[in-house]
Amino acid sequence: MVVKAKTKSAWFCQNCGLESAKWVGKCPSCGEWNTFVEEVVVKSKNVSIGSNSNASNPRNKPLKITEISSSEEKRYNTQNLELNRVLGGGLVPGSLILIGGEPGIGKSTLALQIALDLKSYKTLYVSGEESAQQIKLRGNRINSDNDNCLIVSETSMENIFSHIKNTNPNIVVIDSIQTLATERIEASPGSVSQIRECTSQLLQYAKQSATPVLLIGHITKDGNLAGPKILEHMVDTVLQFEGDQNHMYRILRATKNRFGSTSEMGIYEMQHTGLREVSNPSELLLSQEDDSLSGTAISASIEGMRPFLIEIQALVSSAAYGTPQRSSTGFDLRRLNMLLAVLEKRAGFRLSSKDVFLNIAGGIKVNDPAIDLAVIISVLSSNTDISIKKEVCFTGEIGLSGEIRPVNRIDQRISEAEKLGFKQIFIPKHNSKGLDISKFNIKVHLVSKVGQVFQTLFR
Repeated sequence: MVVKAKTKSAWFCQNCGLESAKWVGKCPSCGEWNTFVEEVVVKSKNVSIGSNSNASNPRNKPLKITEISSSEEKRYNTQNLELNRVLGGGLVPGSLILIGGEPGIGKSTLALQIALDLKSYKTLYVSGEESAQQIKLRGNRINSDNDNCLIVSETSMENIFSHIKNTNPNIVVIDSIQTLATERIEASPGSVSQIRECTSQLLQYAKQSATPVLLIGHITKDGNLAGPKILEHMVDTVLQFEGDQNHMYRILRATKNRFGSTSEMGIYEMQHTGLREVSNPSELLLSQEDDSLSGTAISASIEGMRPFLIEIQALVSSAAYGTPQRSSTGFDLRRLNMLLAVLEKRAGFRLSSKDVFLNIAGGIKVNDPAIDLAVIISVLSSNTDISIKKEVCFTGEIGLSGEIRPVNRIDQRISEAEKLGFKQIFIPKHNSKGLDISKFNIKVHLVSKVGQVFQTLFR
């Protein structure tokens, strides 16, 4: 018996993708108001009931885990070291990659640079937001030519697959997924049902043809990827392109990666000729001033597999109003409040009546707890107006009892500090187990309590 599915309409939340049979003022899932829009749901496929024709000849059969080949995936080298690091080694054939970021941050520039740098592969760059002439102008600024890169301006999924069939590309770039529409769905481009259906078609194409597909996605005012949450579940990798338009530096992070780690980070510098890879972020994030100023401290941090040094800047002043202000840029404000409470309770420093402002130089966000020690040192340096020598750096996590807890991969942190010319480094005492300090030319201070660092620096 074959039953043809009926055409029906449903209400979808444009923020989270929740489906409802009727209009709802407040979304019960995400809590947003007036986000439900009615969309027509069309199912063109026939639904077969009571038939087992598809199940009789399955394409795959169950295998023992010992029978499954464990060879590593073949990867395409993107010629972009920062992108390769974040992806885990390059583009995996058949993978679906989503790149999200704020408007004007450089998503299209990054995608076009990737397409132009892949000279060994035929790339199809599909733009639904710009004309071919506009893309050509951006390509001229990048100063990169590639005869294997094909450009087309198209928003219809049916026409896009026609171009793919005619050109047979090795890699496909879509800019952006919110502009695409398919005739199977009677809804406007960017709607929940259109994004879901278009992504599903591209996912099916990528897996069947083993062709990597890069999608560019918009984000909402809250910083989340626009469209249904299922979009992030469908793709293999989600990359966030972060940065402040007032700064020239951009950060590429992986929030989901089925083929690699999510702790890696790529750093770029936005120039008039495009995005430049930053191979040594330590020199980028450290101040080049020769004069030592109070309120600054250098921390040896690690993101993914990469060690680098960052500059922590703090300003402590008397509160002009009744309630002291606490402000943090690039560092978790709640963790800053916790560290200030530790200084107040365990070390006896009275900061409850002081305004405290903290900033991570370079405009980046750091989640490594090993920068805690540098944070409190910079705060106390500003509070006492005593500068820290430029040749000293710190690494260590602060516990609630004022102890300095050990951190991971201490060898790489010390080596990075030594490579950049630092003379001294303060590390947790518990990290000394199994550590050969004699192989380093930098003086290593082993500390277990916050008070030990103060006595050494401010005596």
